[in-house]
Amino acid sequence: MSELSATIQSADWKSEKHAPMIDAPAEVRAGEVFTATIHLGAAIAHPNTPQHHIAWMALYYLPAGGRQAIELARAEFAAHGASMTGAPGPAVSHPRFSADVQLAEGGTLQALAYCNLHGLWQSSQPIAVVP
Repeated sequence: MSELSATIQSADWKSEKHAPMIDAPAEVRAGEVFTATIHLGAAIAHPNTPQHHIAWMALYYLPAGGRQAIELARAEFAAHGASMTGAPGPAVSHPRFSADVQLAEGGTLQALAYCNLHGLWQSSQPIAVVP
């Protein structure tokens, strides 16, 4: 049986529309609240139609030296322009969310995005925590 990790794809968000981008400081103070924003389409727009869309994204934190990631936040995107008439619908939710986060030690922020056609995509960003 294939492992889930073997199906998760990664790429530079500047060249791949499916790779989530993490906007967060490279360094924060211990215990200080900061905002991390996860999104797609900064360099290349991702389609957002009933046939091809990002269904959800999640943000994780892996402490330095840790083996288990901690889920910090998750967002589901349910409106993709679908309608009962076949014409484009009146509402579209775009794949972007922010979370206010507080860390005690450095590690790595990790983001996952799920495209209904192209599966799971990941990105990561180290984050330093200073006293």
